[in-house]
Amino acid sequence: MINCYFVSDLHGKKKKYLRLFSKIYQENPDVVFLGGDILPGNKLSSENFILDFLFLELKKLQHKMKLRYPKIFIILGNDDPRTNEKDILEVQKAKLWSYANERIYNFQNHQIVGYSYVPPSPFLLKDWEKFDVSRHVDLGAVSPLAGYRSVPKNVVQIEYETIARDLKKLSENLEMRNAVFLFHAPPYQTNLDRAALDGKMIDHAPLDVHVGSIAIKNFIQTEQPKLTLHGHIHESSQITGNWQEKIKRTFCFTAAYDSPKLAIVKFELNDLSSAERILL
Repeated sequence: MINCYFVSDLHGKKKKYLRLFSKIYQENPDVVFLGGDILPGNKLSSENFILDFLFLELKKLQHKMKLRYPKIFIILGNDDPRTNEKDILEVQKAKLWSYANERIYNFQNHQIVGYSYVPPSPFLLKDWEKFDVSRHVDLGAVSPLAGYRSVPKNVVQIEYETIARDLKKLSENLEMRNAVFLFHAPPYQTNLDRAALDGKMIDHAPLDVHVGSIAIKNFIQTEQPKLTLHGHIHESSQITGNWQEKIKRTFCFTAAYDSPKLAIVKFELNDLSSAERILL
């Protein structure tokens, strides 16, 4: 058995993190997935959230749990400035987590793959945004060529990179039957990407209430990994009434949740049909 926790979009809420760490200590999962948007939005704080809080709390947890300390896989999300990537890698040196963005890890006969990028959104931070399947930008969204970046990037790269191309490259030579993809973006037109945009219009044109990635949806339909994990759209599960989707044989879970409560998706990696979401 491989017991797993999945959380996402905690946005630097310390109470949520402390509830998570307490639950990890109590229940001893084998693996914990952190699906991006891990940092607080308040840029005025002098605290380095990763090194001054997460590193210290995980170090305490590791000391208490010793050999029971879980394997942790983490990615950043579209609200997390890429300048924090260096701190993520510092914590990795202490073997407290494994940074998974555009990396592949072998774990107990499974391959864990992380991917932080989301399609163009209305938000202005563009570190973790790429064009989806083409250079089309949905109504209401801001192009990855606009906005701002905490880490500069070549304009030519921005123009020609897409999520679709990245996924094709990442999935080469993977055994999909045992592949787990830790995404930040959800797949398009599913229970996991429903935004609260009902009735909203720009220049008399209605906004699409589904805001997920077409590239990720196509990838799942075509390649059929074992499991995909998603976040990003906080309100989706409240609107649709579902935090999971099944696309052919692939199980898809979201842990994003629009509430002060902490949402943890708990699952056994070899029995995904028994997954549950708990709210703390």
